Amino acid sequence: MKPIFCFVVLWGLTLTSSFAQKPWSERMAQSLMTWHKDSIAVKEGRPAAWDYEQGLVLKALEKVWRRTGNGAYFEYIRKDIDRYVQKDGSIRTYRYDDFNLDNIPTGRALLMLAQQTQPDKDKYRKAADLLWKQLENQPKTKEGGYWHKQRYPFQMWLDGLFMAEPFSAEYSLIFNHPQHFDDIAKQFALIEKYAVDPKTGLIYHGYDESRTQQWADKTTGRSPHFWSRAIGWYAMALVDVLDYFPQNHAQRPQLVQYLQRLAPALVKYQDASSGVWYQMTSQGARKGNYLEASASCMFVYALAKGVRMGYLDKKFLTNAQKGYAGILKEFVTQEPNGTISLEKTVSVGGLGGTPYRDGSYEYYLSEPIKKNDLKGVGPFIFASVEMEIAAENQTGRGKVVATDYFFNREFRKDLNGQQEQFHYTWEDQLHSGFYFLGTIFRDLGATTTAIKAAPTAQNLKGIDVYIIVDPDTKKETASPNFIQEADIAQIETWVKAGGTLMLMANDTANCEHPRFNQLAQRFGLQFLPQNINMVQGTQWEQGRIDVEANNPVFKNTKAVYIKELSPLQIQPSVQAVLNHKGQVIVATVKVGKGRVLAVGDPWFYNEYTDGRRIPIVYENFAAAKDVARWLLAK
Repeated sequence: MKPIFCFVVLWGLTLTSSFAQKPWSERMAQSLMTWHKDSIAVKEGRPAAWDYEQGLVLKALEKVWRRTGNGAYFEYIRKDIDRYVQKDGSIRTYRYDDFNLDNIPTGRALLMLAQQTQPDKDKYRKAADLLWKQLENQPKTKEGGYWHKQRYPFQMWLDGLFMAEPFSAEYSLIFNHPQHFDDIAKQFALIEKYAVDPKTGLIYHGYDESRTQQWADKTTGRSPHFWSRAIGWYAMALVDVLDYFPQNHAQRPQLVQYLQRLAPALVKYQDASSGVWYQMTSQGARKGNYLEASASCMFVYALAKGVRMGYLDKKFLTNAQKGYAGILKEFVTQEPNGTISLEKTVSVGGLGGTPYRDGSYEYYLSEPIKKNDLKGVGPFIFASVEMEIAAENQTGRGKVVATDYFFNREFRKDLNGQQEQFHYTWEDQLHSGFYFLGTIFRDLGATTTAIKAAPTAQNLKGIDVYIIVDPDTKKETASPNFIQEADIAQIETWVKAGGTLMLMANDTANCEHPRFNQLAQRFGLQFLPQNINMVQGTQWEQGRIDVEANNPVFKNTKAVYIKELSPLQIQPSVQAVLNHKGQVIVATVKVGKGRVLAVGDPWFYNEYTDGRRIPIVYENFAAAKDVARWLLAK
């Protein structure tokens, strides 16, 4: 683990005033990585082990990686997971036969790693399979609800929905288990049936089917109180599961309705003065009760994401913003070394066990309050990311960005051995895909889609931005779809009517130039039959292109990396946006009511935007975001 240690020490030494200018999500992520230099230690005074808190903060770091394109976050995740996952997929310190749902959340990091371009990634799939096997055999109530743990028989806790279901939903989607979505929906339905209080709309922490626990009501089986963090786990589980739940699944609308039922209840108990929430949700300023950080962060995350995804009315964003402002005021402090801390997170909350936790008001207030507890830090990053997205997603609100899947149409075998389209697709998370570019567009508020057939007036209708990238030759596809005159006419008409078109070629050996150029020529452009910026091995400087100040498109970018690209020849009506050694690299032109942007390389694919391969001096992620903003702007 020396590489992580060295990296974080160097990072810590560079915490200056510039650190204070970073978004809160990055500031907390970087602070976290200074506290846990070589491993994520969860239990104080005990060795680091496979644990849900680890999984929670690794997911938080993944969110920051997706937002920034800074590969340091990815490397931290990978190296931390590699402390546990062996080559055969076994997981050090994990006990399958505990049947403990708390062991599942770190599986989300496994699924992310299994979908990246890297050696030995099959071990992450195998480790994820082991967690899936646990879920398949997890003890259940008579109606099919997961026991929270083997040692907590017949009990469902709200915590368990977050622990198991986001991983379960993503695994089911990736590895083609459509029938399992019924089981996921059932877990939420049982909580709604047995743990929701009809008077307040809040949810009790636990439900004991057997009614034998001291904490369980002998009639309802419910625990006696509303604990905010438990409700927070449930709210986060809902908005995260919906990321993977099939759009056409019969139970999806019910999941959305559960969130719509819960949101007004959360808002009702939001403290009017501070904007945050109390440890005991409905007890307000009752003696002993206090404002608590982790639940407040969870509620802000769920409300903000719910609004962004269209599940909740926009009015709830105001509550999320008020809550987030309260979090920054009530809980966030700055340390002398420039890092930040999160105060006032309750360390734990449970039911039963030894010593016995009776679920009383006094019990929940007896647990210690901690600084920088990971159960608060992770949700703080979750909430911060959502609020940062909310601050910028009006840029593309209501706009649709389509990538061509017709002229560029390559296939490979997926993780299940089935054929899937890849290469410059939104879904492709390997180095060959546009996953990061798609995330940028969606964070800016746009919807991403694909055009899988020849462009026509019908399938271009409603599209605001159309990206055509690297049309196939017979080298890539046995029967390529070449650009035809009819296609050119349809695209030209669409642009003149107000569409924004981005043309991305490639070097001459990997792109069908002749017909692509017939399209480009309509707009005063030509991709030249030249290959420039040829790079030998890792001599990255050979692919460097500097961006002059006040660039009309690249407003936040100083240097980028583009290798083996075709330069442009442009007519006087076309504006050169980026030049390099006397060659035009990027150009734009107004056409009727629309615009065209052209570049001689598909340089926004993951390999050069995810920060894992090229040196950080090359700001390809920032360039991609600059281009996305330009394409979405009027």
